[in-house]
Amino acid sequence: MLQHTSKRRVVGVNIGLDATSYAIVDVRGNVIAQDEFPTLEHPYISEFVTFLSERLVELMELNGGYDTIRSVGVGVLSGNYVKGCIEHSPCLPWKGEVPLASMLRDQLGMAVAVGNNAHVRALGEQVFGKAHGMSDFVVITLGPGMGSCVFSNGRPHLGHEGFAGEIGHMCVNPTGRQCGCGGRGCLETYCAEEGIILTAQKMMKKSDKPSLMRNHDQLDLQLIADACKQGDELALETMRRTGEMLGVGIANYASVVNPEAVIFTGSVSRSGPWIFDTAKQVFEDNVFHNMRNKVKFLISTLTDMEQNVLGASVLAWQVKEYSLFK
Repeated sequence: MLQHTSKRRVVGVNIGLDATSYAIVDVRGNVIAQDEFPTLEHPYISEFVTFLSERLVELMELNGGYDTIRSVGVGVLSGNYVKGCIEHSPCLPWKGEVPLASMLRDQLGMAVAVGNNAHVRALGEQVFGKAHGMSDFVVITLGPGMGSCVFSNGRPHLGHEGFAGEIGHMCVNPTGRQCGCGGRGCLETYCAEEGIILTAQKMMKKSDKPSLMRNHDQLDLQLIADACKQGDELALETMRRTGEMLGVGIANYASVVNPEAVIFTGSVSRSGPWIFDTAKQVFEDNVFHNMRNKVKFLISTLTDMEQNVLGASVLAWQVKEYSLFK
């Protein structure tokens, strides 16, 4: 007997440091409604889960009803799809292993999938972005942190424990900068936002050359990019050195996984061409010789909302349907 269902919508959630955003998304990828709230206003995980659940149900009821929603997908820093948890996040206030998928499922009464934000962004890129039609590619998120997801034969490779793709914690200098993960010389400490700013500060300290970057008490990525646009020598050198580190790291990565393309997302990817021009050149000099001039470097054209919330909605469609009320 044919079964008819009205559940042609899911909810995509992105838990970031600044805000937790969420949206109802239909089967065609249209955002029906969306909202957000500050993440760090809820330092206790039980309080956060309860508040998020209440907000999700409220949004559902205002937009077609709870019964039209099939499932929920969540992208979060340090999320682990294999375990359905947030695992030892160095950034979020909830420490240890947080069983987020089961906690939300218990409160919402429907299927919930949790994934690392890099995994979720890659899903969004595959369905809606530059990776559409590709089977083997890497999506690298460069922002306050650095992460990635590898797709092989059209499916994400997550690894045995769900930790595959941690390119940001690839060691590029054993005696290098201290990383929040506890290690030293991780690629993230040179190529994520704070690493780029630290490189700029060290260069200004070692040089007496004039620089537009010296005119600000609080240096940030946008100020460095703006200085590059005006031909600032120290700013351009900052980006060049960042590009060198990034190019070597990705060359090592690509030599193992052999992608068709490397797609960059996040705030650093939008900071201008200076990092990526150098990175591509260094990449070609260091990647396995049979891959030279065959791997595309692409910058995502999706917005943060599309990458995060739509990617989480793709994750929601993939989880097995469940209802507490069946």
